[in-house]
Amino acid sequence: MILGYIDWNVDPVIFNIGAFGLRYYSLFFAIAFWLGYMIVEKMFQNEGVPEEWCDKIFIYTFIATIVGARLGHVFFYAWDYYSQHPIDIFKVWEGGLASHGGTIGLMIALYIYHKRVSKRTYLWVVDHLTLPVGLAAFFIRMGNLFNSEIYGKPTDVSWAFRFLRLSPDEALIPRHPTQIYEAGWYLITFFLVWFLYWKKNYITRQGALFGIFLVSVFGFRFIIEGLKENQEAFEDNMVLNMGQILSIPFVILGIVTIVYAFRNKPVIYPPMKSKK
Repeated sequence: MILGYIDWNVDPVIFNIGAFGLRYYSLFFAIAFWLGYMIVEKMFQNEGVPEEWCDKIFIYTFIATIVGARLGHVFFYAWDYYSQHPIDIFKVWEGGLASHGGTIGLMIALYIYHKRVSKRTYLWVVDHLTLPVGLAAFFIRMGNLFNSEIYGKPTDVSWAFRFLRLSPDEALIPRHPTQIYEAGWYLITFFLVWFLYWKKNYITRQGALFGIFLVSVFGFRFIIEGLKENQEAFEDNMVLNMGQILSIPFVILGIVTIVYAFRNKPVIYPPMKSKK
């Protein structure tokens, strides 16, 4: 700590083997999916759901998250570039993922999963993904911290970070560590949903967990975006930045889903036998 600020100069690459470099972001991403699989597996076991459903939802989730997050970045933040360089859309390793796009992709994939695999209601499916997604959001923002990206605006608070790996004219500017703010809130959201599932049996209130998750995550996202530096230049002249605009529909959807969940009777499914 220098002059009350925290100097952040962590190498985003853990180690290199030839041309391959393992980054903290990639490691955290992998950990998030591994823990997410274990969480959903435990939830399904608790409810007597066939274990093969867990394998399939993992595949749907993994593909949808990557594709959705990439396309979200392409269309929401950098279409001017990618419309002229379409082949670069496939270069995911160069960075460029948007959480709003990942959420949209995930919701679409889970709709397909609900139709083709579970045959249960769509809300039943998305309710079960709130726990692992909340934890994944925590790990992803920590990955952003190690990448020294998605940082906040200049500030004089005593816990400000100076991201020394930025360009020389920006490296010594103390900034809000918005990655930590978000990661912390997402972890709180994870434990809240965990409590509501395991202690309050909210899973029987179809849509409740999903709605609470959306309001918590995207409501906070709307607020914290005000402390962030804009990710793209076109946002500089906007009253609300792109992250805030994209958060509003998710908050509204969350509120509607919560109201729906508590206006309808609880739904309890009987245990099922695995086909394995």
